Amino acid sequence: MASMVNHRGNVAVCGLYGKIYTVGGSDGVTYKSNVDRYDPQTNIWSNDVTPLSSPRSGVCLVEMDGYLYALGGYDGMVCTNTVERYNPKMNSWTKQAPMLSRRCGAAAAVMEGQLYVIGGSDGDVPMNTVERFNPLDGIWYVCPPMLTARENAGCCVYLGRLFVTGGRDDLNLELSAAEKFDPDALRWTPVKHMRCKRNNMSLMVFNGSLLAVGGSDGVTNLKTIEVYNHESNTWRHFGSMKTKHPGGHVAMLNTKHGYSL
Repeated sequence: MASMVNHRGNVAVCGLYGKIYTVGGSDGVTYKSNVDRYDPQTNIWSNDVTPLSSPRSGVCLVEMDGYLYALGGYDGMVCTNTVERYNPKMNSWTKQAPMLSRRCGAAAAVMEGQLYVIGGSDGDVPMNTVERFNPLDGIWYVCPPMLTARENAGCCVYLGRLFVTGGRDDLNLELSAAEKFDPDALRWTPVKHMRCKRNNMSLMVFNGSLLAVGGSDGVTNLKTIEVYNHESNTWRHFGSMKTKHPGGHVAMLNTKHGYSL
């Protein structure tokens, strides 16, 4: 497949209306605000998407109600609590209510019409705090904290629960630990550890299965994939990508294909 337009690490990735968007990141020298869009039908990247209001690396990106939300990130000096929403029809970003905490390397997912932002770093240490955005009133609410502080974790909704896996903790150690949040009980509970430690990993639901993809175990970058069995609360090896993607992320499109960048 065609390579991205710009060489970037810590870039945010998300699918929207059959296209893949990459937002922000860093080339190792400068922090980026630009946004690129990939069309899998033509195998072409476009750089005519309006950039963020400011350069940010480690920004969190999620789709909700046909919009992209870019949350937090590191601007080269501090972690931010900035939230911007992208309207693909207008090709424009608009500022939303800022998060309650400054975060970079956070994880996010949409559950029951609410946007949850989990963990990340405040610039000094990884966090276990969680907050929720209600698009109806435009307000952020505090949620129960995770059991483990973590940044660069994987996150997605599976079987009506919010699953968070991997990342790196406040001792700078890569994690295999996983947990899930019940929105009715308002409680986090442990999930069986993954087979591998995975920092900067992706978590996704594909064909009804929960997959943990890639990441780094602290020694090497991984191309392996694990699948979770909720009935036995176990993980097993599922397969491997063709290439290691250090710091890469997975995007799901409505074509039912997954793409790792």
